[in-house]
Amino acid sequence: MFLSSMNEIQARDYHDLVHAEDPQLSPEGDRIAFVRRRPDDDSYTATVHVVPVGGDETRQFTANDGVDSQPRWSPDGDFLAFVSTRGAGDREQVWLLPTDGGEAHQLTQVVGGVGSLEWSPDGSQLCFSQSVTAADREDGRDYAVDPDYEFETPDPRVIDRSIYRAATEYFDGRRSHVYVLDVAAALEEGPEGSDSSSDDDAEAADRSITRLTDADADHIAPTWGDDGTVYYASKVGEEPDHSLRYAVLAHDLETGDVEAVTETTGWLGPNSLAATEDGRVAFEYTPEEQASMRQTDIRVYDPETDAEVTPTDPLDRTIARGVGVEWTPDGEELYFLTPDEGSQVCWAVPADASAEPRRIYGDGATVEEVSVGENAVAYVQSEWDHPGDVFVTTRGGNEVHRLTRINDGYLSERAVRQPEEIRFESEGESIQGWLLTPPTFDADDTDERYPLVVEIHGGPHAQWTTSGTMWHEFQTLAARGYVVFWCNPRGSTGYGEDHAMAIERDWGEVTLTDVLAGVDKVCKREYVDEAEVFVTGGSFGGFMTAWAVGHTDRFTAAVSQRGVYDLTGFYGSTDAFHLLEGDFATTPWEEPAFLWEQSPVAHVPEVDTPTLVLHSDRDFRTPANTAELFYLGLQKHGVDTRLVRYPREGHELSRSGEPAHVVDRLERIVRWFDGYSAYHDALPALEREQNAGLSSAPSENEE
Repeated sequence: MFLSSMNEIQARDYHDLVHAEDPQLSPEGDRIAFVRRRPDDDSYTATVHVVPVGGDETRQFTANDGVDSQPRWSPDGDFLAFVSTRGAGDREQVWLLPTDGGEAHQLTQVVGGVGSLEWSPDGSQLCFSQSVTAADREDGRDYAVDPDYEFETPDPRVIDRSIYRAATEYFDGRRSHVYVLDVAAALEEGPEGSDSSSDDDAEAADRSITRLTDADADHIAPTWGDDGTVYYASKVGEEPDHSLRYAVLAHDLETGDVEAVTETTGWLGPNSLAATEDGRVAFEYTPEEQASMRQTDIRVYDPETDAEVTPTDPLDRTIARGVGVEWTPDGEELYFLTPDEGSQVCWAVPADASAEPRRIYGDGATVEEVSVGENAVAYVQSEWDHPGDVFVTTRGGNEVHRLTRINDGYLSERAVRQPEEIRFESEGESIQGWLLTPPTFDADDTDERYPLVVEIHGGPHAQWTTSGTMWHEFQTLAARGYVVFWCNPRGSTGYGEDHAMAIERDWGEVTLTDVLAGVDKVCKREYVDEAEVFVTGGSFGGFMTAWAVGHTDRFTAAVSQRGVYDLTGFYGSTDAFHLLEGDFATTPWEEPAFLWEQSPVAHVPEVDTPTLVLHSDRDFRTPANTAELFYLGLQKHGVDTRLVRYPREGHELSRSGEPAHVVDRLERIVRWFDGYSAYHDALPALEREQNAGLSSAPSENEE
């Protein structure tokens, strides 16, 4: 079937795309549990499914009730623990499901939600984390809470911390603490707090749940060593919010003793630690000086030698953020992911650093999560022709099998074009990029021309691929008749530390030089109309979009999303002020004039390009205050502009926002570009009703 005869991919198709997440290989190695997530009208449904490694039909394992996550096999394979919002209270709780059939049992009714769920080696206990206040701990709500209990937002909100909010929420005194759940006791007692919290409830909770941490500090990344030891990390320093140093702690469950086994620095997350039964601990490490630009390695602490090794040291790549590290069952090797020249690939390395890391799998694809068994590795992977499925390979990566095709019904009716990889030179550096043409493109038709959309990634220390979270957006823009170009300019990860650090104290000029070199290369193609070039990007890509329109008239129109526009305003309002300290090696008090010149808002008087500004109301990574300043500046200088704000959304709008908002954002980008393109019979958005032509708009505003 020719692509031109198939249905075009559209923004509203987001509602039809299913996502596979968090694959977990069973102890026997014969099944893989994973989460199947699908957009709903205003939220998402997520259920646990199981697929046999042999390739038989996938089976839904949990009911369509709430949002399920974190499926974890018991060590004997008899049970599957998972986290779900089902049941009373709508909080994330631990549930247990027999793998040979039967009903799921709720094990917790805690106040703070459940994260970092992990079985003990003998299968008798589960460790987890939850975010709770001192009052929650004092009143026992972290053990058992009435499902009808609602947190009372402080009024006024009194703040003493430097980092007091993140994602879309204020902390309001909440700290992450570590707990251990006795599974047998929890099964016997049932979920606590099913009615009002009583003395009996508290006593039962004390029998099944043990809190390991109690200080006014965050304790993260809990993981089991042997059956009597839980490891976790906590920040250290006079002012922990200002610090990037963590103590790695070993908690003896029998004695209650806590020992600091080592320290590390960098950006730890929920999966940053992994331990073995003999007490070796693998952990992420990033050099403290200019940590935001440096590469992350894996270090291993061995209690027998009281020494550390860095198995990933020979590899000039950074560990993929948020994925973590996983031991093989025999404790001999570590598996991990890294960005690598437009792919995200899987590696293995001996834990004692006796050999260099070896590449397992992932060329040309985005491997997102892995689970390692005795003889196999399960993972989720997306590629240019699909947004993600469950795969399995051997430990050496020699045999690969795709086990699911969860979007085949949708993809079989859609025109999906394969991107073309291109390489170009910029100031003596080789830059990797990609070009995606519309489904109707015919290389033999030399008369047909197309407008160009340039996409700039966030980070800045990140990379783009041909797949991953941008798959739908790239394909939607191409289906609308645009040639789409994206690249990994200097500053990106996946090309070594020197490449990532090349934008030190100069985000704008270096990056724009590379992007424009790619645009020049692409515009030499006969089918690309160099008179119609559009630009967009989010986060750091929003910064760069705003920087670009303030430094060149090359672009016909622009859409800047969730960007940083004033570095000083960003520094004072974000939870990520370490990024500015690391990348620019300064603060607003040290070099205010320098940071002003490095900010897009300083160059607003030079902007002529029509620019749409998109931002989320609850984006606490790149707060809206600098977007408001940029938008006001555009208005004051007579630039065609509009500000669109998304209520309830945070920095992850484009990836996991409310589905209607995800679609609206993409449709507004397309509509803004269409209105300034001679290739589309559309008025500029400012000359139409505000919601005209948008699929989620009220009916009276639709055209």
